[in-house]
Amino acid sequence: MNKGTAAAIGLALGYGADRRFGDPRRFHPVAGFGTAATALERRVYRDDKAAGIGYTVALVGSAVAVGIVLRRGGIAAVAVSTWSVLGGTSLVRVGNAMADALEADDLGRARELLPSLCGRDPEVLDSAGLARAALESIAENTSDATFAPLFWGAVAGAPGLLGYRAVNTLDAMVGYRNERYRQFGWASARLDDVANWIPARLTGVLTILSAPVVAGSPSAAAKAWRADAGAHPSPNAGVVEAATAGALGVTLGGPTRYRHGLELRPMLGSGPAPTAADLRRAVRLSAIVQFGSIAVAFAMCAVRARRR
Repeated sequence: MNKGTAAAIGLALGYGADRRFGDPRRFHPVAGFGTAATALERRVYRDDKAAGIGYTVALVGSAVAVGIVLRRGGIAAVAVSTWSVLGGTSLVRVGNAMADALEADDLGRARELLPSLCGRDPEVLDSAGLARAALESIAENTSDATFAPLFWGAVAGAPGLLGYRAVNTLDAMVGYRNERYRQFGWASARLDDVANWIPARLTGVLTILSAPVVAGSPSAAAKAWRADAGAHPSPNAGVVEAATAGALGVTLGGPTRYRHGLELRPMLGSGPAPTAADLRRAVRLSAIVQFGSIAVAFAMCAVRARRR
């Protein structure tokens, strides 16, 4: 069996495990990686790019090395790696729970759930702010937590899966433009931009194609992407958030408060601010795009198999 076929089977099994079980409940590899990254940061942190480059290379290189060792396990290695790095099912579950809480006007519960989706300060957000924060996170993580891992798994098997998740996790930990991480987190943030460039745009295409399933407009999604994505500070999050805003007919962006401070985000799309009902539509759209992402990964594996 060639590597392309083995990768396709392993990705399918890992995707199925994520759909059935969600994230591993105990001994999650990503949580363990985050713990190791935090410990290393305490030892090597300096306010300069060189320290951050060394930090990023050491951690991402270690993740890729583990993937290379695991690659000897063939299909099983790809399947376990895929399950460990995917977050699509948990994303859908938390998104629906957020919509339930907002529809019940249970802001306390919604604020408890938000940190599972993003790093914003939930205590300063009202119902509209919570809906917007959750919806933007659902859009971005449809790419980051499902499409991109599957893409890199199709390209490089277990090393691609683990290497990508290391890159994305480091960006979430240190890839901020605040005083502490502007220099140290530069390498992690830029590497994440590179790793997500193609997956984010393919996710945007799937979002456009899937818009009618949630009573949305493909043309509005494409228009929002063209008009608004470039103004976003992230070259990749802007694509998927703008396409999602257009597909749902809502406006995203504006003042965004994180625990490290306030950021003024550009407005994406046109229409009213999102509601709990729009959040539920976004979750459904995400689930559809996630299903499309495994189909794209299969196609990539088929191309890889023919080249062997």
